[in-house]
Amino acid sequence: SSGINAEWPLRPGKKDLVSAIQACCDKYAHLYLIEVHNERNNLLKEIRESWKHSRIFLGRNKVMALSIGRTMESEYKKDLHKISKGLHGKRGLLFTNEKVEEVKEYFKSHKKLCFARSGSVATETVVLPEGPLDLPHSMEPHLRQLGLPTKLKDGVIVLNQEHTVCTAGQALSTQEAVILKHLGNSMAEFNIELMSHWSDGAFTVLSESGTAMDAADDDFGDEVIEDANEN
Repeated sequence: SSGINAEWPLRPGKKDLVSAIQACCDKYAHLYLIEVHNERNNLLKEIRESWKHSRIFLGRNKVMALSIGRTMESEYKKDLHKISKGLHGKRGLLFTNEKVEEVKEYFKSHKKLCFARSGSVATETVVLPEGPLDLPHSMEPHLRQLGLPTKLKDGVIVLNQEHTVCTAGQALSTQEAVILKHLGNSMAEFNIELMSHWSDGAFTVLSESGTAMDAADDDFGDEVIEDANEN
């Protein structure tokens, strides 16, 4: 069924977003549910530049879900509600006319290492041995504040004892994330994962986690909309 099937009143800005997304359903042959891992604004911007021929929507999950329809009765086109079910967290919509294999290949290869942030899960255990650290001597007080057992010896930062910065599988604290950055350890990987695909009424799951059921309404923040074609 076409048109806006509102489940709650829409403010003008949200109506514009609904109209834009529904127009994309008509204009583009393919729709992907995407998930952004380890989001970094500069890296997202690069992807937006590369995909100006398409449209990417991130943020305002609830409005996006409403736009394409959250149920069979309210969906804008056949089986779009299946895409809607997976819209939560750092997920969004990619509308494109590019060939499926080309889209898959681009996002499979477009991954970049970046510094992990606090709350990220450590992918490896990092242990610093006792002895000198190859960092500027002026950083020593800062490193001590971060919890490293350091001292200055002849203008060189020295670790008094072996120190475990982080343990694989455990969430990083703010201090641990900062230490890893100082060490130049890029533990996180920025990438966009294709969760599921819709085209002309046909829905396909592309990732196991793309089958996740409806998120609770409180998962939907009032995030700022980001669009691939905005300057």
